[in-house]
Amino acid sequence: MNIIYGDTITADEYNAIRKSMGRRCFHPEQAQADIDGNSLIISARENGTAIAMAGLVWNGGTFAFMNILLNPEYQNRGIEKEFTDRIFNFLRGKLKPGFGIQVEIYVQSGQEETYENSGFNLITPENRGVPMQICLTDQIELTDRMFKQMEYHE
Repeated sequence: MNIIYGDTITADEYNAIRKSMGRRCFHPEQAQADIDGNSLIISARENGTAIAMAGLVWNGGTFAFMNILLNPEYQNRGIEKEFTDRIFNFLRGKLKPGFGIQVEIYVQSGQEETYENSGFNLITPENRGVPMQICLTDQIELTDRMFKQMEYHE
């Protein structure tokens, strides 16, 4: 496996990776805004094809969120660790004495151990509360199941 890492990804590549994961594709403008809104982007390509991307949303202060999208065919091949290491190195370069940055990530079922090996801890209601979310559209608030079914089509 010859994986090349870079710092760019297109909206079409972003959507192709999402599709490979069984996730919905976004309107190209919204996908590009999602990419542009990151403090750091890392892409992984094999033979010129984007197979994974990592994005870091960081407020410049105490909170950061990692988003890793990975074609399932490439899971557990070290890409997740490479992304995590690069993101941690970026953030460590921003630390000053006394600083701390809380980094969170949502992982796919079965991937918990991969990220625990990088130092992540499972968030439990006892130590952090219960994660909640809502998906908003210009139509109605939707559940994840319904939101996933709303595929962008030109």
